[in-house]
Amino acid sequence: PVIFVVLSYEFSGLPDTLTFHPPTAGGAYPTANIGFITYHMGLPAMDFRYLGAESTIGLDWDDPWFSKFRNRNLWRQYDSPLNVFLYVEPYEVRVEIIARPADLRRWVDLGLADRDTIPAGMQRALLDTAAAFLARNFVLSVDGQLATPALDRINFLRRTLRNSTVIDPPEPLSVVSATFGAIYVLPTEGLPTEAAVTWNLFPERAQYVYSAATDEAGPLPYRLAPDDNVLHWQNFLTNPTVPTLVEVPPAPRYGRLRVSVLTALLIVGAIAWLGFALKRAARRNLVLATAGAAVVAGVLLAPLLQVSVPIPWLKSLPVADIDAPEVVGGLLTNVYRAFDFRDEEQVYDVLARSATGDLLTQIYLETRRGLELQSQGGARVKVKEVTVEEVKPEKLDGRLGFRAQCRWQVAGSVGHWGHVHQRSNRYVAVLTLEPVDGAWKITDMELVEEERVL
Repeated sequence: PVIFVVLSYEFSGLPDTLTFHPPTAGGAYPTANIGFITYHMGLPAMDFRYLGAESTIGLDWDDPWFSKFRNRNLWRQYDSPLNVFLYVEPYEVRVEIIARPADLRRWVDLGLADRDTIPAGMQRALLDTAAAFLARNFVLSVDGQLATPALDRINFLRRTLRNSTVIDPPEPLSVVSATFGAIYVLPTEGLPTEAAVTWNLFPERAQYVYSAATDEAGPLPYRLAPDDNVLHWQNFLTNPTVPTLVEVPPAPRYGRLRVSVLTALLIVGAIAWLGFALKRAARRNLVLATAGAAVVAGVLLAPLLQVSVPIPWLKSLPVADIDAPEVVGGLLTNVYRAFDFRDEEQVYDVLARSATGDLLTQIYLETRRGLELQSQGGARVKVKEVTVEEVKPEKLDGRLGFRAQCRWQVAGSVGHWGHVHQRSNRYVAVLTLEPVDGAWKITDMELVEEERVL
């Protein structure tokens, strides 16, 4: 059984401190492990911790971000109201910034004078102003060259114990606690060797701006200060993962027919024996009986030693001749590889190697929807592995190719707002695959089931 209890305590004024006492039953140590987190006026005053001893928090009613526990073990990892994150991935460098309008209005007019709340109607204009201001106050360099990343998205966030999610639809927000996240993206060729962000904004009451540089090995936290304001990343990965397209077996250009070598030899031998023996006036009955026996033996041995023979006018393909799991796995992997690129034209060019016709747009939309975390403002999962679990092929009537019910799982991750989110989905779909210009391509797809695994 699980018991959920809400206890409310009213204040007669605004206390300077609050002290939390774990249950001890009169002893020196707590009698229960109590996990807890403290929010002050909507802002987290700490990361998730266990209440292992008496703990006191000082409350700042003017700016609750600076409410702190006296015990440093109960502080936040990113202990500043403004954070900068640098993500370096193959084909993309991102700068992600978390900030509060309450901090930015020190430098730029956001229209918040004499306001306690930010109404939903003014939030988009405020975010646009903030995005332009932030872009002017950091410098990104990649491989020693100055770069200008483009704003990808900016949204107000609800930051909780578990994650940070986009507030959608908009709602009135407190000026003090309102927090937004801005993401700037720079497409790259492959994986850079180094990248750096020079940061110029430091809140008045914060000694540092807590930041992190992240690659596939994980985040490396760093404290930026006015006299040490460069967040630097260098490629120390010994064997970095750079996604590449996989080779798919070539598709046949003609239909094929499975023929038994033994059957063919016996039938050809019977015909040759008939022609040879009858010309020499041999006993007809014996000759016919011998040839007939050879034909019967050929029919009985038809399942043995079969080979596939191309027949240009034949519009069929024996399913047994196709390594269906390899073909399906290769095409699906290449579909997901296409979304490693940021530019939509590149995405379509790579997708066109695996799909064709009107299906190209359908696969683009379906795959993109499956890879995006809507609660994170559309952050896109980077696929690490595609595992084909089942392929049940059957031949197509009247044309080359095959149709198969397939089940596969896609696993990936996305670094976002200083954290890494793992994602795994399982799909069941009926795929139609046909040769197009000598290459296998998906020509039809019917999605049957989509399941979130992780």
